[in-house]
Amino acid sequence: MLKDYLGIGMFLAVGLIMPLVILAVSALLQKLSIRYPKVEGPAKYDVYECGVETKGDTWVQFKTSYFLYALIFVVFDVEAIFLFPWAVTFQELGTPAFIKMFIFITILVVGFWHAWKEGALEWK
Repeated sequence: MLKDYLGIGMFLAVGLIMPLVILAVSALLQKLSIRYPKVEGPAKYDVYECGVETKGDTWVQFKTSYFLYALIFVVFDVEAIFLFPWAVTFQELGTPAFIKMFIFITILVVGFWHAWKEGALEWK
């Protein structure tokens, strides 16, 4: 019985030990003053990704609608993740699983309707 959980235990141990080792090595290197050199110069403040020079203040406010779209996408992505295994094992699960999934989809449809009604899906 314990052999079945050996792989999970090893994965958990590595997952707990690795961050601690990395933090310890980082602290040791900081104590020894081994760091990346601090580079100053015109190349540091040059344009980074798109190659277009910025005009005005570069710290402009970001549109929150991008985050709202991402959040709605994640919600409906999670819906797809829950629907696939349910659809595959639908016949073995029976009526209680059908009722629970109907409630789940109803909650998602109401949430989608609310987002649509509030104008969250309109690009402004």
